[in-house]
Amino acid sequence: MGMFSWTEKSSAVLQNGGVIGPDERLPWGQTSLMGIQHVIAMFGSTVLAPILMGFDPNVAVLMSGIGTLIFFLITGGKVPSYLGSSFAFIGVVIAATGFAGQGANGNIGVALGGIIMCGLVYTLIGVLVHVIGTGWIERFMPPVVTGAVVAVIGLNLASIPVKNMAANNFDAWMQAVTFVSVALVAVFTKGMLQRLLILIGLIVASIIYAVLTNGMGLGKPIDVSGIANAAWVGLPTFHSPVFEANAMLLIVPVVIILVAENLGHIKAVTAMTGKDMDKYMGRAFIGDGVATMVSGSAGGTGVTTYAENIGVMAATRIYSTAVFMVAAMLAVLLGFSPKFGALIQAIPLPVMGGVSIVVFGLIAIAGAKIWVDNKVDFSDTKNLIVAAITLILGTGEFTLKFGDFALGGIGCATFGAIIMYALLSRAKTN
Repeated sequence: MGMFSWTEKSSAVLQNGGVIGPDERLPWGQTSLMGIQHVIAMFGSTVLAPILMGFDPNVAVLMSGIGTLIFFLITGGKVPSYLGSSFAFIGVVIAATGFAGQGANGNIGVALGGIIMCGLVYTLIGVLVHVIGTGWIERFMPPVVTGAVVAVIGLNLASIPVKNMAANNFDAWMQAVTFVSVALVAVFTKGMLQRLLILIGLIVASIIYAVLTNGMGLGKPIDVSGIANAAWVGLPTFHSPVFEANAMLLIVPVVIILVAENLGHIKAVTAMTGKDMDKYMGRAFIGDGVATMVSGSAGGTGVTTYAENIGVMAATRIYSTAVFMVAAMLAVLLGFSPKFGALIQAIPLPVMGGVSIVVFGLIAIAGAKIWVDNKVDFSDTKNLIVAAITLILGTGEFTLKFGDFALGGIGCATFGAIIMYALLSRAKTN
């Protein structure tokens, strides 16, 4: 089977409880509809991450499409995955650039340099995994460590929406309206609506916000003039990287999280499809690493395989890589639409804040889920101590300085977890 040839199956297969495998596809019309669904699934997070870092969301969406195509080519079209903006970079990018949380990031260049270096290290790890397998990663980063590090990313970001995205009491109430809207969509809807909980919640909350501000004059009204004035087609704002040692040392450790994420996602796809994806693990890391370098070189965020899209695959039982090729091409088209960018910029900040509270909370809980799924034993003192110290280092923004270089909360938590685990594992077990 070539990279661009799939065995066509009819949707009757799904009705009979079957699945559409990675090397199969539905007729192109249905495949395209599935592609649109995957674009919508990745959309909320892929757009939210750059806004929180002061990057251009159009570039991020464009780069998510290009990154997914790069991943498709490097994995030989064998691994179904969508690459979207990684949240793992938010904390370190804000720390490296001193971004205040609103508007464009004036110091974006140094962040991009760090993102490119992170992608390079990730690619080299991929080469190593391709040659010798993943055993060494699992030894250094057992579930107690990866769970704690993932949880820390969410907890470390908690103060951003709470402190920076609500200027007054009205804004704080609007954040509450937003996260309640998302929660109601999450629990009381089914199927596709439920999968799009962030997007639907955001739309509902924006409508309520418009009624209260533009309609009743309560808060800062939504300004839609930018949408009307924006062109349908045009180039996004590209940026060049600046390589600065401090920023690079701060951002490169994110690679540990990207490796853990990708490893988990491929194991999830293996479990769902019944096809052994482990042999493509090295290629998947290389694909993700190269995509991150390409994205950073143009002004985009670092990218990672997306759990949102794995959720859609689980719900639809369609694992065809053809779907992701279609989704990637659609994302590239959206990236070249300034009108789409203006629409994103018009979303009220408190609504974004409310959505962020949900997203960051979900990241924190994803860490706890890693513990639960892997049955991490917290009656083992070693696990208890590693997790306890890691969570507080990251949440409290514990910082260690080495001369001019400062390692912030997420960095200290990540390295701390790995080193503590290695150190405490030397104890003799009774």
